[in-house]
Amino acid sequence: MRWGHHLPRASWGSGFGRALQPPDERIPFLIHWSWPLQGKRPLGPPRAFIRHHGNLADSASRSGRHGRLFPSASATEAIQRYRRNLAEWFSRLPREERQFGPTFALDTVHVDPVIRESTPDELLRPPAELALEHQPPQAGLPPLALSQLFNPDASGRRVQTVVLYGTVGTGKSTLVRKMVLDWCYGRLPAFELLIPFSCEDLSSLGPAPVSLCQLVAQRYTPLKEVLPLMAAAGSHLLFVLHGLERLNLDFRLAGTGLCSDPEQPEEPAAIIVNLLRKYMLPEASILVTTRPSAIGRIPSKYVGRYGEICGFSDTNLQKLYFQLRLNQPDCGCGSGVSAAPAQRDNLVQMLSRNLEGHHQIAAACFLPSYCWLVCATLHFLHAPTPAGQTLTSIYTSFLRLNFSGETLDSTDASNLSLMAYAARTMGKLAYEGVSSRKTYFSEEDVCGCLEAGIKTEEEFQLLHVFRRDALRFFLAPCVEPGRAGTFVFTVPAMQEYLAALYIVLGLRKTTLQKVGKEVAELVGRVGEDVSLVLGIMAKLLPLRALPLLFNLIKVVPRVFGRMVGKSREAVAQAMVLEMFREEDYYNDDVLDQMGASILGVEGPRRHPDEPPEDEVFELFPIFMGGLLSAHNRAVLAQLGCPIKNLDALENAQAIKKKLGKLGRQVLPPSELLDHLFFHYEFQNQRFSAEVLSSLRQLNLAGVRMTPVKCTVVASVLGSGRHALDEVNLASCQLDPAGLRTLMPVFLRARKLGLQLNSLGPEACKDLRDLLLHDQCQITTLRLSNNPLMAAGVALLMEGLAGNTSVTHLSLLHTGLGDEGLELLAAQLDRNRQLQELNVAYNGAGDTAALALARAAREHPSLELLHLYFNELSSEGRQVLRDLGGAAEGGARVVVSLTEGTAVSEYWSVILSEVQRNLNSWDRARVQRHLELLLRDLEDSRGATLNPWRKAQLLRVEGEVRGLLEQLGGSGS
Repeated sequence: MRWGHHLPRASWGSGFGRALQPPDERIPFLIHWSWPLQGKRPLGPPRAFIRHHGNLADSASRSGRHGRLFPSASATEAIQRYRRNLAEWFSRLPREERQFGPTFALDTVHVDPVIRESTPDELLRPPAELALEHQPPQAGLPPLALSQLFNPDASGRRVQTVVLYGTVGTGKSTLVRKMVLDWCYGRLPAFELLIPFSCEDLSSLGPAPVSLCQLVAQRYTPLKEVLPLMAAAGSHLLFVLHGLERLNLDFRLAGTGLCSDPEQPEEPAAIIVNLLRKYMLPEASILVTTRPSAIGRIPSKYVGRYGEICGFSDTNLQKLYFQLRLNQPDCGCGSGVSAAPAQRDNLVQMLSRNLEGHHQIAAACFLPSYCWLVCATLHFLHAPTPAGQTLTSIYTSFLRLNFSGETLDSTDASNLSLMAYAARTMGKLAYEGVSSRKTYFSEEDVCGCLEAGIKTEEEFQLLHVFRRDALRFFLAPCVEPGRAGTFVFTVPAMQEYLAALYIVLGLRKTTLQKVGKEVAELVGRVGEDVSLVLGIMAKLLPLRALPLLFNLIKVVPRVFGRMVGKSREAVAQAMVLEMFREEDYYNDDVLDQMGASILGVEGPRRHPDEPPEDEVFELFPIFMGGLLSAHNRAVLAQLGCPIKNLDALENAQAIKKKLGKLGRQVLPPSELLDHLFFHYEFQNQRFSAEVLSSLRQLNLAGVRMTPVKCTVVASVLGSGRHALDEVNLASCQLDPAGLRTLMPVFLRARKLGLQLNSLGPEACKDLRDLLLHDQCQITTLRLSNNPLMAAGVALLMEGLAGNTSVTHLSLLHTGLGDEGLELLAAQLDRNRQLQELNVAYNGAGDTAALALARAAREHPSLELLHLYFNELSSEGRQVLRDLGGAAEGGARVVVSLTEGTAVSEYWSVILSEVQRNLNSWDRARVQRHLELLLRDLEDSRGATLNPWRKAQLLRVEGEVRGLLEQLGGSGS
C-alpha cells in the first residue's frame, strides 16, 4: 500500500486536526508477531503473539514512563490527537483489501519481512549478473528486527540514520505503515515523536521554498503547538522518509547550501539533504526507505546502517502470512456467506504442503506482494465474489498497489512510468513465450527483450534502474530439476497477463506497420498542402496525371488504416484459436487450473506418465478480454498504460467477428465454462448477448461449480432474452447458495438437469421458489440422485401446486421412502400438467407404491409413472402390473423389464439409468434388483411360445447379465 499516493496532499492539512472517534471503537485488536534469532539460523520458530487492543491511553502512559519531553498538558494533548489522527490515516484500507471482510485490518495479519544488515562495501560492488540478482540473501547474515534498527553498531556508535532498501514488492510501504502504527500504539517507546513524510508528496511541491516547520504544520495540524520543541527532542524524534527514489538530492555544497534553521524556507529537497547531513536537527533519528537504484543518492558517510528488505526468504514466514490472511472469520465480503472454517483450514494445509515441497510458488512468495496475490486469487476462487470483481481486475489492482505513481527514474527527463516500461519489456518477453509456447527463459532470452532497441546512454541507464529495482518482481529463478539457469515469470498467470497487456496496448508492431505508420503520418501532414498545389497546377497545366497523384495521396492514410485493421483481426484470430484449441478440450477449466497451480493439485493429463507436449495458455485470451473492460482501462491509465477508447472498440469488434464464426461450435463443459469466463472478464453485456445469442444448450455436467463459477454463469447468461433449450448441471457439486446465484439462468431454461449434486431438503426451498416464479418456463426437471427426502418433496409439491410449466419430473433415487411416496400420492392432484413422474429406486414398499399408482391413474394428465427398483414384493409387482393394464386411459406404471410375457417398451430406459448410475449406487442393492429382473425375464421367456418374444427376452437377458458381470455378480 502506497500511503503517500491514495489521498491528495491537501488532506494532509487542517483536516488532520479534526477530532476522530475513539480508536478502540474503530480499530480491532492488533496482533504483533516477532521472530527471535536462535543460533546461526536466519529465523527461529515463531514466538507466541502479543495481543494489543489499540488503546491510545496506554500508549500515553508508556511514553510517560520514558521521559516527558513535552511536559505541558496542551502539548501532551496535541501529541495524543496527532497519534489518533496518524493511526486513522495509516489504518485506511485500499479498496483491494476490503474484499477480505468488513472487519479486516492489516495489523491483524502483518508479518515482518526479513531485514538483513548490509555494508557500504556490498553496495559499492559492481552489479551482479542476471542470474545472481535473483538469489535469496545469504543465510549466514543476521536479520534485524524493527526494534533493532537504531541499536548501536558493531563498534558501539549510536546509529542516527538508517536506510532500508528493497526491490518492488518486498514490503517497504507495509513496513513503514506497521512502524508508524506501532508508534501510535506505544510499541516504539524509544521515540517520543514520529513524523512520516512521503517523498512522492514532497516531490510534487516542486522548487517552491518552504520550511520544515511549514511542511510539518501543513500536513499534521496538531503538531503546530509542539514545533518549537522539536529541537529539544533529540534522538527521541524520528523522521520517516518513505520512497527516497522520488527525490533528486544534491549533497554538493554548490548545489545545496547549508541550513540549520527548521523555520528557514528552502526547497523540499534541500531540507531533506540538510536533515540527512545532520546539519538541521542533528540529534534527530531518520529512517529512509528507497529502491536499490537510489541508494547512492545519499553519501555513505551520512548513513549509520543499511538494511536490505529481503521479503519472506523463509517459508515459515510465508505460511504464517497465509494462515493469518486466509483464516479471517468474515472473509465473505459482506455478502452474508463466508467460507466454512474447515474449508479455510483445508486451503491453508494444501498451500503449506505445496510450500514445503519447494515448488515454484515458494520462489514466487519470496516477495510479500505475491503472497497477497496468492491470497486474493484463492479468495476469488473460493469465497463469494463481490459484484464486478474479475480475475483481470485482481491482477490490475495488484499492479496498481505496487506501481501506482512509480516512475522508472526521477532523474530522467522522460519521467517514464515504471509500469509502462515493464509492459514494453516484460510484455514482449511474455508474448514471445506465449507465441512459442514456452514458460522457461534463458538469460539470453531475457537480455534480448530488455536490450532490444536500446541505443542511447539514457536508455541504458533506464535499463540499469529497471534491472535493479523491478526485474525480480516479474521474473524468478526456476527451481525445477533440470532447469537450472533458466527463469520463469513469478506466477504463471502473470506471463499471460503481461502478454495480453502487450497486445492491447498496441506494443506489438511489425516492421511494415512501423514504416507504414511513419509514411502515413508524413503524408498526412503534407497532404493538404500538396493537394492544394496540385489542384492549382491541374487548372493551369493540361496534366492528366495530376488528378491521379492527387487521389493517391488521399489513399495512403486509408491504406495504413486498413493495414492496422488487418493486424487487429489477426490478433483476434490468434486469440480465438487459442481459446478453442482442441488439444485443451478435455483438461480442467481455467479456474480449476489456477487453483491447482497454487495448491499443488495437478489436473488430468493426456499422458499421465509424461509431461504435456506443450504449454497451455488459456488465460491469455481471457486476460485480453478483461483488459478491454472499462474498469481495467481506467486503472491502467493511472499506471501510465492508457488504452484509447477507439482502440478498445476496434479490438472488441475484431474479437466479436471471430467469435461469431468459431463460437457456435459445441464445446465440452470445461471449455464452455472458459468461454463464459471470457465474457465475464470482458464485462460487456451487449457484446456477450450478441455473441451468445446462438447458445441454446448449456452443458456444464461434471464441472465443479464453485461460488465464483456460479457468479460467472449467472452474470453472463442471467440477463439474456432467448430461452435455453437445456441446462445440464449434473454432478456439479452445487449447493443451495449456488442455486440462488443461478436462479436467473434457471428461469431461461426449458429442461433443467440437477442430478448428482447432493441437494437436500434445504435446496428444495429454492427449487420451490423457482417453480412458483411467474417467469419459470421449465418443462423437464431432473433431480435424480439427490438426498431430497420426504421433507424436500413436501416443498417441491408446494411449488408444483402453483406451477403450470413442468410436465416431466424425475425423483429417481432421492431417498423418498414410503413417507415420500405417500405424500406424493396425497398431493399429486394439486398439479394438473404433469405427464411423467419417475420415483424409481426410492426404497418404497408395496403399500406406498400402490397408493401412488392409484393416484397416478386418476390424474388427468399423467401418462407414465416409474416405480422400478423399489422394495416391492412379487405380489406387489404383479398388482402394479395389473393396475397398469386394467383399463384404458390413466398413467402407465413401469415396475419391471417385462409386461406379461413380453418385453416392456421401457426396458432400455431402465437399463440405461442403471448403466449411467452404476458407479454411484449401492452395488449390492443394484445387484439384488437386477437378479430379480433377470428372474422375471426368465419366467416370461418360459411362459411364452412366441419365438419373436423369446428372442427379445433373450436379448434383454444378455444386457442384464452384462450389467451383473460389471457389478461382480455371476450373471448366470
